[in-house]
Amino acid sequence: MTAAASATIGTALALIAPIPGAVAPSEGQKLFGDLWSSGFQYRVSRPVNILVMGIDRVPDAPEGSDAMFSGRSDTMLVLHVDPIDKAVNLLSVPRDTQVEVPGIGITKINQANASGGPILAREAVSQTLNGMEIDRYLRVSTGAFRELVNLLGGVQVYVPERMHYVDNTQKLKIDLAPGWQTLNGDQAEQFARFRHDNNGDIGRVQRQQALIKALREKLTSPLVLPRVPSLIGMMQKYIDTNLSIEEMLSLVSLGLKLDKNDFKMVMLPGRFSAPDEFQSSYWIMDPQGRDRIVQEYFNTSSINSNSVSELPSTNIKIAVQNASTDPESANQFVQYLSSLGYNNAYVTEDWDDGQQKTQVIVQRGDLRAAKALQAALGFGSVEAASTGDLDSDLTIRVGDDWLKQQKVNAKP
Repeated sequence: MTAAASATIGTALALIAPIPGAVAPSEGQKLFGDLWSSGFQYRVSRPVNILVMGIDRVPDAPEGSDAMFSGRSDTMLVLHVDPIDKAVNLLSVPRDTQVEVPGIGITKINQANASGGPILAREAVSQTLNGMEIDRYLRVSTGAFRELVNLLGGVQVYVPERMHYVDNTQKLKIDLAPGWQTLNGDQAEQFARFRHDNNGDIGRVQRQQALIKALREKLTSPLVLPRVPSLIGMMQKYIDTNLSIEEMLSLVSLGLKLDKNDFKMVMLPGRFSAPDEFQSSYWIMDPQGRDRIVQEYFNTSSINSNSVSELPSTNIKIAVQNASTDPESANQFVQYLSSLGYNNAYVTEDWDDGQQKTQVIVQRGDLRAAKALQAALGFGSVEAASTGDLDSDLTIRVGDDWLKQQKVNAKP
């Protein structure tokens, strides 16, 4: 079972469905009915930060027991809900991030929950993010993901490559063909668990963001919303949280009113540790990237704000992926960027899912640079996600609108 997939559910449901751990299924349905009949009038009164953790399987833990939530947090997500800006920002914290856990020492951040539960996990995350306040937590045990996806009739996801892996000791078989597919629960779990590519666990973070986006679109569909009460009873046993019923209903109300462009995702910037650098493999956080994200995505003044040195936008590292019908588009686009003063651009592997519209993907969370680049281009859109080339500051996925733009540029 995958804790990464479970955390995906937790994030989606934190915005969509009230899942109070102590509420009976019938009472949960009544609460949702009250919410529906009231016109979703509950309000989030101030910005809040919620730590969402997908907990790894704990062997021999009885179903429904507290022991189910005592494992490592195989996935950590920090959800920032801002009713003032009417936005939700999500930060993915890789499980192998090297941090100092209070009372434990230097270790991977996923150890915090196993050593001290949600209180220590919250403290470790807060300390890592410059003392940022974490208001609430939501822990999700393994087992929920497959059930939920099947109940929803599957989720539509783009599989970027052939995914094939067999591990008989774990009774794990992954076999997914590339392309757009409607994945059932078992297939979606395979998609979340696969990590046998060049990006390892960071690739899992990227696929998790794709699943979160797909789940949110499905859960907010007018055809699915009336079925949400039936999900409440099923999900209770998988959730541990200190969110109150009223707080959850407020999150539901805000989440249903958000436009998809108001939901932004980013990953904690960093790099893989070198093979000879440490005894264990780590994700080494980039302090300057962290400080920028804390300020830009969480509206928090960083105690290390002086360390944020914004590069001139033309110096950022840009990966260019061809997603158009012209095989030469990526090379041509790099030349075009050079004419605009962006000289640190390079061509990376093509994106096989053809696109009409060019995207500027905010790989390391630098929204300002992305918007400046999009303005310089004069076309395309900004995608607030970390699903581009890992070595880049921004990834440009070139669509067919570039072919039209070339004709405009060629006019005297």
